[in-house]
Amino acid sequence: MPDLTVPPTPPVPLAALLAREDLGLRQIAGPADPDTVIHWAHTSEMPDPYPYLLGGELLLTAGVHIPEAAGSGTYFADYVSRIVEAGGVALGFGVAPVHDTVPRALVAACDHYDLPLLEVPPPTPFSRVARAVWQLMAQARLAELRRVTEAQQSLAAAASRPAPIPSVLGQLAQRVGGRAVLYGPDGTEIAAAGRGATGAETQESLAGLARVVRPTETPSSATAPSPTPSSAKPPTSATDTVPGAHLAAYALGTGQGFVLGVAAPHRDPGDHTIASVAAVLLSLLTGEHQSRTGADRSSALVRLLLGSQPEDVASLLGGDRWIVVQARPDAPAPAPDPVTASALGAALGSALIDLTPDVVRVLVPADREPGPQSGWTLGVSAAVAPQDWSVADTQAARALARARATRAPLVRHGASGRAGLAELVPHDEAEAHARALLAPLAAQPALVETLRTWLSLHGSWDRTAVALAVHRNTVRQRIARCAALLGTDLDDPDVRMELWFGLRHL
Repeated sequence: MPDLTVPPTPPVPLAALLAREDLGLRQIAGPADPDTVIHWAHTSEMPDPYPYLLGGELLLTAGVHIPEAAGSGTYFADYVSRIVEAGGVALGFGVAPVHDTVPRALVAACDHYDLPLLEVPPPTPFSRVARAVWQLMAQARLAELRRVTEAQQSLAAAASRPAPIPSVLGQLAQRVGGRAVLYGPDGTEIAAAGRGATGAETQESLAGLARVVRPTETPSSATAPSPTPSSAKPPTSATDTVPGAHLAAYALGTGQGFVLGVAAPHRDPGDHTIASVAAVLLSLLTGEHQSRTGADRSSALVRLLLGSQPEDVASLLGGDRWIVVQARPDAPAPAPDPVTASALGAALGSALIDLTPDVVRVLVPADREPGPQSGWTLGVSAAVAPQDWSVADTQAARALARARATRAPLVRHGASGRAGLAELVPHDEAEAHARALLAPLAAQPALVETLRTWLSLHGSWDRTAVALAVHRNTVRQRIARCAALLGTDLDDPDVRMELWFGLRHL
């Protein structure tokens, strides 16, 4: 099987070979089409070269096979027609040592059959022409490999952004110079990018090609009897052409019926490799986990809904200690969607995701240390037992607020790692003291959160405003209200310390 990560060797434009001054080639007959390409060079002095050609060749000959009376008959017409019939794309005729000039009847035959005819001058041996073809092919292959590598890197980077599916489709459309479309299981267009090859006929043909490669069965019906033999599975990809566009469709490997469609005005050798990489990434982004792990997660959810305690169902989720991560996309990124949230969860190593309008929350096993994610701002809690998940959620929210205020990509709760004085006070006593201390603010949660954030940011009005997404004057008004209700001086460091102690235990 060919390696799909390596593009095939691109053909060489005939014009590039003619542009080589060291060869001195000159086209003397046939169409001067800039799209004419050659796949290799072959030398033959057989009067009928047809059996020895594979197609795509530049055939080189010195005319040894030409009989003396060839100019008065149909020899040249028969000879050129056989080259064209075999798929040869050009004929190179060497001047000397057999012929001083290119026979006129050969020129006329090449014009008649639209076969480019090149005059090879006496100083240029055929081996030099063949070597030039290989050199140009090597250069083209290197350039194509570089293009494919850069495309793979850009697609991988796009898959890690907050909106991965539109980003991957946008990169794919840009790399192939056309349009990329993701079709859902019902054939509807879920997302698309690019503007090339967007005519109605192209779109309709691409949608039809997507139906060809879409699996006829999904996992939910996989146990039903199949109407066709297992050997008659639909193809994973297919290609087609319409006027002005090359089409390709790829069935994503999720088994859920998603299909990637690509339409481009032309098709370069590496385009299939690039599109295949995009299809793999989109398969990961759209895939649903239909495994034992997914069944265990569903079971854990049902048990929680039926009244079980978190510590009783944690074993089904695969860990005894957990970390809560709260994440928000960096501005001006769009609000996260379910696929984007799933991609973030996959990057963090967990499928336990909660998507809200403002934040994405991910429950991560403690043995998987969350790291910064491109395009996201993260707040990470301490590792806790299942019964303290709600505490960890609060810690993650506060860490996220601090990360946004300090413009840090990730902030961890208790990142300093030092044991504090608060640990010397029993939790119940500390909580009772906190409730009594902050009782005047209990009816106004906005004041409590503003005071907490303001103290955590050392009294910075601007950073508190950023963290709470309010105007700095609102922060000033709330802090003044807190001081009035508490009847204390918030500029006193002892007061701030005691309030911070209370807020941490509230």
